[in-house]
Amino acid sequence: MAARGGGVSGVDGASTTAVVVGIPVGAEPLTLAGFDVVALVASADAVPGVLQVRPDVVVVDLDADERATIAVGALAAEAPDVPVVAVSARAEHTAVLDVVRAGATGYVLRDDPAAADIIRSAASGGVAFGQGLAEIVLESVADPGAQVVPHLTEREAEVLRLVVEGLTARQIATRLVLSPRTVENHIQRTLRKLDVPGRAALVRYAIEHGLA
Repeated sequence: MAARGGGVSGVDGASTTAVVVGIPVGAEPLTLAGFDVVALVASADAVPGVLQVRPDVVVVDLDADERATIAVGALAAEAPDVPVVAVSARAEHTAVLDVVRAGATGYVLRDDPAAADIIRSAASGGVAFGQGLAEIVLESVADPGAQVVPHLTEREAEVLRLVVEGLTARQIATRLVLSPRTVENHIQRTLRKLDVPGRAALVRYAIEHGLA
């Protein structure tokens, strides 16, 4: 994982806290990028480790062992409010899709130079996919016609696609020549229609149901 200089701070100026699941990835890459790594645990201990410290984000090394994806699912069930980002050296369609369906907020390649920023985005409730990875998932999902999902207006669907691409409300407003408030209103209506709790869950829902 590529490191960047400077601290990774939240709105209150405190460093973003992280738990790393999977010993091979280690804490050093995130520490060098400015994260406060408060725990380093094996996949089997992911849930108790995260529940004990309640970090801003969890980073799961998918290459650590065969239980890594299981750990992602367990974290999504037991600590749904904590974003989980999977890190791997692989970008196979099946691997990306499996971990997103298990409940991961996002997926980033280990050598992605933007990895720290992507994980920071997840900690802030944003989209957390490395370049090209969201597209891999979108292309791999099953036929959305097999599932009944709420109807979105053309504008809501357009905003949702841009949210999945990782754009902020302000960037979407610029792209669509709308006010940021209007964009936020579209996002909030979509959250209510799809009955999901936040943007990370919204992105996951859109990917799983082929809405973006």
